[in-house]
Amino acid sequence: MSPELPVPGPRDREEPRLAWTTPTPALVAVTVGGVALAVAAVVTSEAASRLLVGLAAVGLLALAGLGFRQRPRLSVTTGAHPRMVVRTLTGADEYAPEQIIRARVVSYRRLGRKMPMLELDVQHDGTERLLIFGRWDLGANPELVYQDLVGALRLTEDKTR
Repeated sequence: MSPELPVPGPRDREEPRLAWTTPTPALVAVTVGGVALAVAAVVTSEAASRLLVGLAAVGLLALAGLGFRQRPRLSVTTGAHPRMVVRTLTGADEYAPEQIIRARVVSYRRLGRKMPMLELDVQHDGTERLLIFGRWDLGANPELVYQDLVGALRLTEDKTR
């Protein structure tokens, strides 16, 4: 009689426990706006208007495509060795807590307001890389994401702030 092997379940695999991404309704709204501008570009009679509205449509549709392609933008996998996963256009990059040099939230002035941005300095293929995430990328307040990242990855004080 052979021993029974456990059936792999959700607890046996490492899956994202925490994930942040651009909200789907926002991306759908951008897509609808891009389609509306594309239709407007087709039905307009002036060449200059067709060009400008067409470029705006392409820009909005490209922005929506980028947003859908990079979902989820930032996530943390659970397990004995947690890892941070960052989605880019070319795929996902994984970083162990040891590869994170510094994590902090910095406020930048944008359009007359201070906007919090999550900054992560990481080691990537032997070089230092700066990753910056705003509310659009994360779909949440960068301060809250920072607190969740520090807790989930167990980052020490020398790597934070």
